[in-house]
Amino acid sequence: MIRSERTRRYLLAALRVVAVAAAYYGAARLGLLRQVTVHGAVVTPLWPPTGIALGCLLYLGLRAWPGIALGSLAAVAMLGGAVTPSTLAVAAGNTLAPVCAYLLLRRAGFRKELDRLRDGVVLVFLGAMAAMVVSATAGTGMLVVDGKLPLGDFGSVWAAWWAGDVMGVLVVTPVLLVLERVRLPRLTDRWMEAGALSVVAVAGTLMATRSSLSMLYLVFPILIWAALRFQLPGSAPCAMLVSVLAVVAGTDGAGPFADHTIVEVMINLTVLNGAVALTALLLAAVVAEQQNIRHRIEHACEELAEVVDQLAPGRSTGAWPFRARDERGSR
Repeated sequence: MIRSERTRRYLLAALRVVAVAAAYYGAARLGLLRQVTVHGAVVTPLWPPTGIALGCLLYLGLRAWPGIALGSLAAVAMLGGAVTPSTLAVAAGNTLAPVCAYLLLRRAGFRKELDRLRDGVVLVFLGAMAAMVVSATAGTGMLVVDGKLPLGDFGSVWAAWWAGDVMGVLVVTPVLLVLERVRLPRLTDRWMEAGALSVVAVAGTLMATRSSLSMLYLVFPILIWAALRFQLPGSAPCAMLVSVLAVVAGTDGAGPFADHTIVEVMINLTVLNGAVALTALLLAAVVAEQQNIRHRIEHACEELAEVVDQLAPGRSTGAWPFRARDERGSR
């Protein structure tokens, strides 16, 4: 019995590692569909594996890191064609970055529900911007060490690498955190509004990212609508939709990204995706926090009303006789 239980734990641990590695590797394959070359280095405007890795750590804890390491090694080896010391160093950086993000978030008291403004701010500045310095520095540094990148181009490649990792966290991780709250829709849910939001989001984003009239600002009313009415379950998928379609248009050189160099496209995509992610994440967190405060106030009012109802009969039977005697005595 003890042996079978131990075998079961080992089997579950192995399956967990394989599942995390497969998710990381699959996300890497998707991210590489829109890879670009900056000064000879392969980077992506949006690197989903970082968001997958952080999401797995938030769900599973540090037990997920072997799967992240294995998936990262497989993804980097796929690009390089072989496992070398440089490959191991880059994979180590890709593993250490989300682990650092997880530890920073846990130290800051981050909650997966993302129902407080502080949770959104912590995810942006600690989980994304601060922690992804590790992977960008390790990856770009190994390119310089191997002689594949001149030292003078370190800054631009580092910025592109860092931006892709940050966008992966800001765009993918909130969607993974929303999946925990997925439930079967009820008949009383806002079906019509949700359907209208989906249609408007797709049509509006395609128009904004494909039109030559530079109408990228059209996506922000859609994100505000999603955040105000559906909070994170609505704004996170919309932000991912906008980011993915913007990356596709940018790498195709379509719409507002036409006639720009690859560096200019990367800068535009970074600014746009960053603004989209921040708007969707922080506004949804603010709305959720305000709703939670309102619910707590309503609950406190209900409890107070119950207490008053319990005390009211005692006051009517006990207080009035004393008042009557006082009135008779005063006469």
